[in-house]
Amino acid sequence: MSTSPPRTIQTEVAIVGGGIVGASAALALRRKGVDVVLLERDLCGSRSSGVNYGGVRRQGRPLSQLPLAQRAHQIWARLPELIGTDGEYQRTGHFKIARSEADMASLEHYADISRDFELGIQLISGERLRAECPWLGGKAVGGSLCVDDGQANPRLVSPAFALAAQRAGARIFERSPLTHLEHSGGQFTLQSGTALQVQAPVVLNCAGAWAGALAAQFGEAVPLRSGHPAMMVTEPLPYFMRWSLGVEGGGIYCRQVERGNLVLGGGSGFWLDADRARSERGAIASLTQQAVELLPALKHAHFIRTWSGTEGYLPDRQPVLCQSRTTPGLVHGFGFAGAGFQIGPAVGEVLAELARDGQTSTPIDAFSLARFDEPPTPHAGAIPTTTVQAH
Repeated sequence: MSTSPPRTIQTEVAIVGGGIVGASAALALRRKGVDVVLLERDLCGSRSSGVNYGGVRRQGRPLSQLPLAQRAHQIWARLPELIGTDGEYQRTGHFKIARSEADMASLEHYADISRDFELGIQLISGERLRAECPWLGGKAVGGSLCVDDGQANPRLVSPAFALAAQRAGARIFERSPLTHLEHSGGQFTLQSGTALQVQAPVVLNCAGAWAGALAAQFGEAVPLRSGHPAMMVTEPLPYFMRWSLGVEGGGIYCRQVERGNLVLGGGSGFWLDADRARSERGAIASLTQQAVELLPALKHAHFIRTWSGTEGYLPDRQPVLCQSRTTPGLVHGFGFAGAGFQIGPAVGEVLAELARDGQTSTPIDAFSLARFDEPPTPHAGAIPTTTVQAH
């Protein structure tokens, strides 16, 4: 019995991965008039881009990420215009809590070294802390408030970028895992099963926690590992906390939506298989204890759901955002260590600029592959058949 040849599509840029980074890049390219095809192994925004905590913060990021964060801050302000929804985005403020004088000193230092980026950080302690945060537990000694940081609903925002790109003319194929990729004669050929083949001179590697496999095929292996954050949500409670919260040194983060539910994260889940992860019971118990210490109002709250996802982490917790050193036309954007939601739209614009113009005005040298020790291996010819799972 003969089989039909795969459908073949020619395009200018092919994107692997339909999370917020890949979808934002697709939209940015279409706004520049560039033809785009995006392959997503599942549904766009269904992975960590759509099930993350929903924090939209700049403060606390490494200084090297702040140009991206500031660029993204302007994009978030235009969400309804860009993607047709506000995604429940609100500039509620983000408050980073100090639980010791050493923590407070660290926050003061960050406020000082980030001053040139004009984040508008306010340091709060003493009587003002108790006056403004009567709901905080006694372990908090102070904190830093970034009044224009905020929160959004990732389940709305991430898929909306893909839908906006599609309305703008991007061809998006969901449930289309990349099963084979090769580069020859200045052209990439991407195959999804036996039904679809895409040819393009440029490929954007936005495959999230699975992007390392694609990079390695082109001689650019990186020490990317998967992480699985533990997340949970409470029943609706009386609304008492406008700010999104984090803690200096990590451990827990929390926000309350207008419906009253509190969304919390911290600790680690575990990997079930290539498609699924789950919050670990011990992590949920620890998270619950920390939550009650931080917010006594949660003492009798019911936690109604837990979940996890799969995120990509590099040892320095910085992303890879650069052009390939081995293969012309290949551009990488992955490894955001669970902190890609806020900067994702700006990363998408940078990737679009690298794809079309070969350069960007946003400083990205800190995210180069050159920071890893292994020298690049020159690429020649076709890549063996390998499944590269998209984000």
